Amino acid sequence: MPWETAIPDVLAGEQPLAGLASASSPMDSEEFAGFYERSARSLWAYLARVSCDAALADDLMQESYLRFLCAAHPTDGDVARRRYLFRIATNLLRDHWRRPRATSIEEIPEEVFRAADESAPADTKAMLGPAMKLLRPRDRQLLWLAYAEGYSHREIAEVTGLASASIRLLLFRARRKMAALLREQTSKDRRPL
Repeated sequence: MPWETAIPDVLAGEQPLAGLASASSPMDSEEFAGFYERSARSLWAYLARVSCDAALADDLMQESYLRFLCAAHPTDGDVARRRYLFRIATNLLRDHWRRPRATSIEEIPEEVFRAADESAPADTKAMLGPAMKLLRPRDRQLLWLAYAEGYSHREIAEVTGLASASIRLLLFRARRKMAALLREQTSKDRRPL
């Protein structure tokens, strides 16, 4: 899996994290390694699904952990740290989307657009993958955070930077778009050749 190969270099070496982390980061090497193991898979899956690009997910995941280590992150448990990490990743995604694109879509191989979530059954991947690609990035992001990560509306607002009051409506619209895409895809599959 791509997320397994994205372990930061600081875990591979014998040096403690003191060289990377500032005094505001109270995590030691073992604590960070445990946090990484508990959060890496879901962070990579989030980035891959929202961006539709496994290679970009690898890059953004490493950058997210690096920024997490260098920042003054929450010290009140894994839940707060995880939300903070997802907030960093969301901001990196947003920055990536704002950058002008240098490559045309025709130049990108089709494999890049396939998300690699091996935990889902094949028929689910066959239907959800193409439908997710047709959604806007923000809709993919909201659906992933709500249903794959199980975040509440307030937590999604913290991660995305959107107003908490608007999350319910935005999720409703994203679900409605996804349902329409799935219905359309199902009706195409049932048509006789």
